Amino acid sequence: MRTLVFGGTGIVGRATVAAARRRGWPALGLARGQVDVGDRARVERAIALFRPELVVNCAALTQVDACESERELAFAVNGVAAGVVAAAAAAAGARLIHLSTDYVFDGAGNRPYREEDPPGPRSVYGASKLEGERRVLEAAPEALVVRTSWVFGAGGANFVDTMRALVARGVDPLRVVADQVGGPTWAGFLARALLDLGESSASGRVHYQNREAVSWFDFAREIVRTCGARVGVVPVATAEFPRPAPRPAYSVLAVERFEQLVGRPVEDWRAGLAHHVRETGGESR
Repeated sequence: MRTLVFGGTGIVGRATVAAARRRGWPALGLARGQVDVGDRARVERAIALFRPELVVNCAALTQVDACESERELAFAVNGVAAGVVAAAAAAAGARLIHLSTDYVFDGAGNRPYREEDPPGPRSVYGASKLEGERRVLEAAPEALVVRTSWVFGAGGANFVDTMRALVARGVDPLRVVADQVGGPTWAGFLARALLDLGESSASGRVHYQNREAVSWFDFAREIVRTCGARVGVVPVATAEFPRPAPRPAYSVLAVERFEQLVGRPVEDWRAGLAHHVRETGGESR
């Protein structure tokens, strides 16, 4: 299946291109410097030249705190541009998968969020991504919006490598938020999921993350253990680390629809963590 990935040099985009090529699919990842997803003419030209059967849109402004001060840019990239890509893919007869986020929910729940649960973003990032979902499904009703969470992988900033870098700098103990709970998701597993969904006929929204739910604190402890580091990890409250954008306290996504669509369970994030550590150097950096 010919696969074109916008945002193809980010963590998920790179992993998706690599996963597609391992399947023997012709795949091309495009960076923003090659094609600005807000430029309709350039998006249409890229699709016309590559002639994809599947378009995966990973392009986004993902710096959550920066979005608070760059609201117009956030909505332009995460909202308007998402609709541009969807319209171009639909016009070319290509299947579209658009990547979204758990931040579309307010995080006040106490059970995994299902696709049909009402959204309530608390940050500009979450609101802009929700606007992108709306524009995608309006422009391409047969498209699939995949919400995911706490992504880590090679090729970009992520929590795992932040913890490893702190350890390498001699920070001991690590102070990590313990009152936010979510689902870490390795980009390699997410890429596999996106391609599996690309082969399905599903449309609308679907949730995908790795099991099991965990706090940032417990995630950090497992990172330290997996890397063989000998440092302490201390739990702290979110209030001790004020940030411009509020974070969801409970950010767990229900994955039953995904599992039904592809006929397999989601993977364990611990396996993804082990893959990532091996692929990026093994010991903490």
